[in-house]
Amino acid sequence: MRGELSEVPEGSDSVSSMSDDAICRRAALLTEFYAHAPMKKTFGMELSYDAAGNATFTMPNDPGMHHSFRDTHGGVIATLLDNAGWFTAATRYDHWVNTSELTVRLHEPAGRETLIGAGTVVRAGGRLCVVSMTVHSATGRLVATGTGSFMVSSKTISLPSPG
Repeated sequence: MRGELSEVPEGSDSVSSMSDDAICRRAALLTEFYAHAPMKKTFGMELSYDAAGNATFTMPNDPGMHHSFRDTHGGVIATLLDNAGWFTAATRYDHWVNTSELTVRLHEPAGRETLIGAGTVVRAGGRLCVVSMTVHSATGRLVATGTGSFMVSSKTISLPSPG
């Protein structure tokens, strides 16, 4: 199943105050999109959402993602933060969002543990969504924090109708 992007006329306002039901439907759509993303297999990350539409990614420890000191590379942790932020922001809009700024703070090594990245919306405006993200180890240690700014584009995203 492949998704489709379609143009929306410039000047159309993006919805940033979606209902809880709309956010849940959007989360289901984004979960389906992620299921077909090549990076899902590469990184081994699993996506889930809470009732508020905040994304959580779980990534098992994978020696293929280690740096030379045999622990998860910081760039992989940054990807986990970006995914948690992007998939959280994307539930708030009927339009595609693009990462425009990503701040990463690495606090301590991953410790060869499963990592859990989570996002929470700070502010969802008409054209920009700001999300705060964390990465914790499976044992609860704070590994990294970040913030992301996500620009709302003029493209809508939808899955083809079942047919």
